Amino acid sequence: MAGERKRSALLIAAVGLPAFMVQLDNLVVTTAMPAIRSALDASVSDLQWIADAYTLPFAALLLPAAALGDRFGRRAVFLAGIATFIAASAACALATTAGALMAARAVQGAGGAVVVTLSLMVLVTSVPPGQRGVAIGVLSAFNGLGIAIGPVLGGVVVQSLHWTWIFWLNVPVGLVAMVLAGVLLAESHGPPVRLDPGGMLLLSAAIFALVWGVVQAPIHGWTSGRVLSAIGGGAVLAALFTAWELRARSPMLSVRLFRSSAFSLVNSLAFTFNVGVFGSIFLLAQFFQVVQGHGPLQAGLRTLPCSLAPLIAGPAAGLLVNRWGAVRLILAGQAMVVVACCWMAAVFSTDVAYSVLAGPFLLAGIGLGVSYPPISTLAIDAAPPDAEGMAIGTNSMVRELGVAVGVAVLVSIFASTGAYTRAEFVDGLTPALFTAAAIVSVGLALAAFLPRSRVSVS
Repeated sequence: MAGERKRSALLIAAVGLPAFMVQLDNLVVTTAMPAIRSALDASVSDLQWIADAYTLPFAALLLPAAALGDRFGRRAVFLAGIATFIAASAACALATTAGALMAARAVQGAGGAVVVTLSLMVLVTSVPPGQRGVAIGVLSAFNGLGIAIGPVLGGVVVQSLHWTWIFWLNVPVGLVAMVLAGVLLAESHGPPVRLDPGGMLLLSAAIFALVWGVVQAPIHGWTSGRVLSAIGGGAVLAALFTAWELRARSPMLSVRLFRSSAFSLVNSLAFTFNVGVFGSIFLLAQFFQVVQGHGPLQAGLRTLPCSLAPLIAGPAAGLLVNRWGAVRLILAGQAMVVVACCWMAAVFSTDVAYSVLAGPFLLAGIGLGVSYPPISTLAIDAAPPDAEGMAIGTNSMVRELGVAVGVAVLVSIFASTGAYTRAEFVDGLTPALFTAAAIVSVGLALAAFLPRSRVSVS
């Protein structure tokens, strides 16, 4: 028994370490933007594309990555994703122009999509069935750790070393992850079906267009020609993708998944949850720098109550999912986030004391940790055994779309009443937080319709 637990712990580490690396890199780059702008003589538009160059392929390739893993072997494709991420990180560090950095970031996003999608799949197929809930909770904690220390580590690296080290750090971490994963993970495949290149192309193009549209909306306006064209084109491509999948002999995304009300509902609430949560985080992370004048490191340290709480709450939720049921945990977690957003919106001011914010930050962090593991567990459990990879890829894709839409929507609401100045920042932040609470409340209402039976993780 002790030997089995030790092996399971090593397996979780082998999968969690690369997932941690991907999450860490995303937020570390955000805190390094001023240094990158100075070093590469980048414009504000360049900085926007340095961030978006990662987000766009990341979101577009999540579901295709699951299909590739099912066809060619999840372990093999997972290792290829880590290797791609390592190589792209080195290319980012060596970039001497903004264009070169954008190109390397796009390759990073592709590798990151493979790692994020397949990390959950290789984990649930490698650990004993009875440990699936705990394993998912611990993997969520690894992801949370990357999010938690990203702003802090970014501040330390940029202030103490050089901005290129935010990318060089991925190389040794990634190599260790490849060794662990290569030694400990067993190979697994999905159903023996043919690939669906037409579906992959249509879906990737649809998501690329939709995400591009929403990330450009806060800059050019939701009614601008380029934004409407991108979103409209994405909608047309999504419709073509649906029609293609209905006729495909081996569809990448089977419509039978959405015949399950539980699967449809849990993905809908995952989307609304990420819209509200990550849109809020994007703005809250800037409050301490723009309004209260703190540096990147000090601002990152002040977000720790929110970002560290999931490290404890996530594994705890994994342990409790069989006892209390996934639905109860989801309801509790989302309710905590709604209360926390309203609480913060009510107390924010330009000179608010940090002690006043610590409580809602901690509550929001616990809510995040309690929500994510049962959402993942329920998404997997609602799918047939031969479609688990497809279900995980779909859930990951929906979450990333929620991140992109959330940032765009809440930044637009922020900009309509506020500005990036000390005097006006809170004027925009308050309505954005109330909007976030309303959006998460939609997911809370959807969760009430989920089947109340306890989730089986066998």
